[in-house]
Amino acid sequence: MGAREPDRRAEAVAALEAKIGYTFTDRALLDQALTHISAENQKARPKPTYERLEFLGDRVLGLLAADHLLETWPVADENQLNTHHSALTDGPSCTRAAELVGVAPAIRMGGGESQAGLRRHRSVLADVIEAVLGAAFLDGGIPAAKTIFENAWREELAKPPPSKAQNNPKLALMQWAHTLKAPDPTYRVVSQTGSAHAPTFTVEASVAGYAPLTAQGRSRQDAEKAAAIGLLQREGVI
Repeated sequence: MGAREPDRRAEAVAALEAKIGYTFTDRALLDQALTHISAENQKARPKPTYERLEFLGDRVLGLLAADHLLETWPVADENQLNTHHSALTDGPSCTRAAELVGVAPAIRMGGGESQAGLRRHRSVLADVIEAVLGAAFLDGGIPAAKTIFENAWREELAKPPPSKAQNNPKLALMQWAHTLKAPDPTYRVVSQTGSAHAPTFTVEASVAGYAPLTAQGRSRQDAEKAAAIGLLQREGVI
């Protein structure tokens, strides 16, 4: 039974490469990108984990997203570009990209962490897909990373540009609250996870009389904006 587990993971890694459209030359880079910290102590010589590659991948993602937006939206102003850039690079977008290409089964984890469901945790998936981008950049440069970005983020890239409310969602939420004769919306940090250089914030947005809504972002501000957008969308305001 134990001998079949590595085979299943190898199949998952092969499937991942097929979906991202890139085959790594340096297999060690891909393996590192897919290795969670919980696997560090599984052997006498622990494998490097994805954290350093995630640090690089976060920057690579930001560059690729900015380049895509400048090319795709030639008449968008800076505020619109910033808003759409945040939407492409925030935690939820990264998580959806990871889910689209099937990252979860390819992750190497310690048995306890895997059994606890951490393999499919949103912040882990977001971190790993960024690590894969970083690994691809080291393996094949910007062209390799761009191929993965275009495949993993294709559904995010197909979304329309943000509306005016999405350009300043906190203002839009406050204005909506005022039309209800309600106090200003409130925001509460529910949790902060991830590494120090790339944290993920979960924030809850509330408007009196309505159920609160939580969302994630790479900064508290991004998470607050995502929560405001989510609440406006849920209530049919935008």
